[in-house]
Amino acid sequence: MSDTDLKNRLKKMEKAFVEKFDKPPTVFVRAPGRVNLIGEHTDYNEGFVFPCAIDREMIVAASLNESGVVSAYSLDYDESTLFPVGHIAHSTEQPWTNYLRGVVDVVGRQVREIDGLNLVTSGNVPQGAGLSSSAAFEVALVSVIDVLYGLNLNKTAVALLAQKAENEFVGVQCGIMDQFVSAHGKKDAAIFIDCRSLEHKAVRLNLEANGYSIVITHSGVNRGLVNSEYNARRAECAEGVRTLAEITGRHLSSLRDISIGELNEHQDRLSDKVFRRCHHVISENARVTAAVDALEKGDIGHFGELMNASHLSLKNDFEVSVEQIDHLVQLTQAHKTVKGARLTGAGFGGCTVAIMETAGIDSYRREVIAPYEMHTGKKTAVYVCTAEAGVTSLS
Repeated sequence: MSDTDLKNRLKKMEKAFVEKFDKPPTVFVRAPGRVNLIGEHTDYNEGFVFPCAIDREMIVAASLNESGVVSAYSLDYDESTLFPVGHIAHSTEQPWTNYLRGVVDVVGRQVREIDGLNLVTSGNVPQGAGLSSSAAFEVALVSVIDVLYGLNLNKTAVALLAQKAENEFVGVQCGIMDQFVSAHGKKDAAIFIDCRSLEHKAVRLNLEANGYSIVITHSGVNRGLVNSEYNARRAECAEGVRTLAEITGRHLSSLRDISIGELNEHQDRLSDKVFRRCHHVISENARVTAAVDALEKGDIGHFGELMNASHLSLKNDFEVSVEQIDHLVQLTQAHKTVKGARLTGAGFGGCTVAIMETAGIDSYRREVIAPYEMHTGKKTAVYVCTAEAGVTSLS
């Protein structure tokens, strides 16, 4: 987003805020969405992931109201919501408000009681696309409360509170990746995260300087995590851990503690489904570390090969792809300017991510997107993205 576009959005939000609450907001906070370059369904298995924050974000304008209620208006939905901070219940009529309700509930119980907030929200992270609009919203909300109350939370604490809101209130048992990179993102870098220790490092991408871009394509197939099989996959991984612990006689906290050799050795003691779920996670962890090594060596070609292998594993072992995504990935991987492509996000629809030559983006639209839309009848959206910084206060 250009500086002019951002300023226009902030002016529009401030105008709406004054109209709703008769005075301007105290603070603006932006938090970015993310794309995961490689490392899918490994975060809740205490594994490795490699996402980057992108130039699509959620922005929250806010002030304290000390009235005991949260009053919020969404520019995107053109809807208002009002709820007391002491009796926070789920909303079935306004699902978008549950992320707000969850954050206020968790922060209020674990950090500081919330006296009341006035909020206006606006975002340009595509929803239902696997680019973590919900995590960006949660991180922005926690950060707004942090600024307003002077809590001095570090970015990891912000991410953990945001994740807790989604786990405990919204009901999606997501791992830490989405909130973590929305908080910790770095310009022109992806973040290698050890989801067990939360140790992390920024790895420079150097894509633009070498003539490459991150291209995200919405397949036209929307997905909803709460109603998908996401939680089922998590349960299947947990079953694998329990069974392998019994077989080996070792305490295993996650699939991180089992090697691919051990898994193969005990294949006949696991159901086919659980074996394949475990195989994906363990092999994906190895692909992530290899991908980081490839980028640090400037080997974009090998990085792309690992992306391709990741998609195959997500399709066959973890079974979170769908027919349209597979078709889009196949067309994309075959394009002459593409180094690698895969499903990104939890799956069951959403987006693909590709590393391709910037000069080839126009031909990609003609030679991949047009045939895909004709074949599937789906309307796509293509986002050429850059890696951006994590959550920031704009005021």
